[in-house]
Amino acid sequence: MAFFPTQFSDIYQRLKSIDPEKYSHTRNYVDGAVTYLSPYISRGVISTKTVFNYLLEEDYPFETIEKYVQELAWRDYWQQVWIHKKSAINTDLKSQQQEVQHYEIPTAILTKSTSIEAIDRAIKALEDTGYMHNHMRMYAAALICNMGKSHWLTPSRWMYYHLLDGDWASNALSWQWVAGSNASKKYYANQANINTFFYSDQCNTFLDSDYEALVNRPCPTALVPTTLPLFKTELPEPQTMVITPSEPILVYNYYNLDPNWRHEGDYNRVLLLEPKIFEQYPIAPKNIEFMQALGINIENLQVYVGSFEALSKSYPNQEVIYKEHPLNAHYVGTEDARDWMFDVQGYFPSFFAFWKKCKKHL
Repeated sequence: MAFFPTQFSDIYQRLKSIDPEKYSHTRNYVDGAVTYLSPYISRGVISTKTVFNYLLEEDYPFETIEKYVQELAWRDYWQQVWIHKKSAINTDLKSQQQEVQHYEIPTAILTKSTSIEAIDRAIKALEDTGYMHNHMRMYAAALICNMGKSHWLTPSRWMYYHLLDGDWASNALSWQWVAGSNASKKYYANQANINTFFYSDQCNTFLDSDYEALVNRPCPTALVPTTLPLFKTELPEPQTMVITPSEPILVYNYYNLDPNWRHEGDYNRVLLLEPKIFEQYPIAPKNIEFMQALGINIENLQVYVGSFEALSKSYPNQEVIYKEHPLNAHYVGTEDARDWMFDVQGYFPSFFAFWKKCKKHL
């Protein structure tokens, strides 16, 4: 995980290296000035508000940081959709995905043999490192759903399984945006587009055409064979915990590994890993390792593998405190609010309706 350091001091140095102006001009290129902060935001080590406040403290003119702040706001927007739509984000949200031929994933994706070299390289890097450039995620989703005629759900679970920065709302709803079930039209990328932003020079591929021809093209032969992959999370072995009866229990989880959360005071700090959650949203072994490494930043963090209900029953006389998150709806106790960039709550049918409201707070 050398590419994504896990010590908090190193994470903070990465925060300080943001170049928002360069980001706004180069973010779509494979070597663009992206920040690589997404795994830490997704795991709750830092928040979008943490990043936003840092940029404000640096006194950048707003026009310099606006594009980057807008991209951060997409994360908050997807979370608001998840909060209000709940499990409906696991279904076609706004309209039925069109031209679906199967509910699996093209085998060529799993074997990295699509014949589109930049995409095949990116899939291998995803499996090796847990990271894929955001623009490439859109290319892959367009290839799978709109060229390969896959329904978006299984492929989105495949990508989430591998991503260190996997956030189910951002992931699922972005796949739906590409597939057209959460947007007014589908997203396509041709070979020239991929060549431009990923510096490849391929030609004569099934993507090497204008967009009108691409939209009307049948499923390419390379993408016809499909597989239904099985994803399984290998959770750590349960540990014997030592709980101080006089101290409340702070519940951390895969989406909240914030070392600064209630860092003053005496608490039993418990990382709760619920098998039921990881059955529904499986993650790869390297993601478990990344989570555990990030957990080292939280002093005296103990791991509990089991349900929230079982944890509560084991310690019935203690206050339980947790942070708000859609996957925590079944928690019972004291709920701390999450840090949002703006005080804008509720469901908005489009991101730009949400963003318009956010800008009024600036």
